[in-house]
Amino acid sequence: MNKAQLINAMAEKSGLSKVDSKKALESFLGTVSSTLKTGDKIALVGFGTFSVVNKAARTGINPATKKPIKIAAKKAVKFKAGADLSAGL
Repeated sequence: MNKAQLINAMAEKSGLSKVDSKKALESFLGTVSSTLKTGDKIALVGFGTFSVVNKAARTGINPATKKPIKIAAKKAVKFKAGADLSAGL
């Protein structure tokens, strides 16, 4: 499902217009993004938790040349599914 299809599905299930559903989705995504950038986590009970994890620097291997390369440390977004979401799959 892409963003447009998600907006359509949200509009259908909520009874909101597509414009309002798009505003709600963009607001949600913006809030999640800005919250994670500050290092906080978002816990939606039953659905899941979004958090930021630190990935340590490591040595990898370039598959084309087989030579070792250094991979820099970085922050990554982690999502852990909640019980209700996991049970419904």
